[in-house]
Amino acid sequence: MFISSAFAQTAPAAAATGGDMMSSLTGMLPLVLMFVVLYFVMIRPQMKKQKEHRTMLEALAKGDEVATAGGLIGKVTKMGDGFLSLEIANGVEVQLQRSAVVQVMPKGTVK
Repeated sequence: MFISSAFAQTAPAAAATGGDMMSSLTGMLPLVLMFVVLYFVMIRPQMKKQKEHRTMLEALAKGDEVATAGGLIGKVTKMGDGFLSLEIANGVEVQLQRSAVVQVMPKGTVK
């Protein structure tokens, strides 16, 4: 008697597979929403910042005054493909990678 009623209760649920599909989609909805929020809050601004840094590095020219990631401030004296020479004091030049430059300073910053 108990077995037949148990089969009777699960038979309509097993026949309706559309409900299972809908429940799986609603279960994935929070994950999709979290990824969309993560993209707009973290990934997209980081990509924009990288693009701005790349264009700034490509626009570097001899005579620009720059600040580096290590805190050095100086004037660009020589430029190569991956490296540049930076004059940090009169007669003192250092070579660094272009990617170490983080900011182009306004003219007249370095005295």
